[in-house]
Amino acid sequence: MKKNLLLVFLLATFSVIAQDKMITKTGKITFEASVPSFEEVKATNDNVSCVLNTKTGEIAALALQKGFRFKIALMEEHYNENYVESNKFPKATFKGIIEKFSVSDLDKNGKNYIIKGTLELHGKSKEIQITAKISKTDKGIELKSDFSVNADDFGIEIPSIVSKKVSKKVNVKLDFIVK
Repeated sequence: MKKNLLLVFLLATFSVIAQDKMITKTGKITFEASVPSFEEVKATNDNVSCVLNTKTGEIAALALQKGFRFKIALMEEHYNENYVESNKFPKATFKGIIEKFSVSDLDKNGKNYIIKGTLELHGKSKEIQITAKISKTDKGIELKSDFSVNADDFGIEIPSIVSKKVSKKVNVKLDFIVK
């Protein structure tokens, strides 16, 4: 009897702990480093993993570099081989915390939150702060954000031959729904 009671207690504890963490493996990141009057430099990755601890507001995301898709295959090849060197640095990660986060404050209209954390890309880490609109939907918790990073901060060199065609300021859009 005691063993059965202990087993039920452990299972209940694990299910409560598991409910604090919401996850997706189909988050979306789009980035653009286009310069007016030149070919669009834009890519999307629809297979980004993200974990949100709803109790603490901790958030972590991982994007595989080879998951970014460009309209032009040659751009994708250059991106992986020459810019982010995806064989050497296969992933980009973010670990941070959503300030003053509370699930009970969320609704379908969303609320803006500040997220502070560390973005690691191309073997370099940088502390960043972004604003994200977070809302509660029928599908889960949705997080959307638009922000910019500088390629120089991550040691990503843009060759002088294309420096007029590719911006060092990279605009990033996030769209995650964690369940």
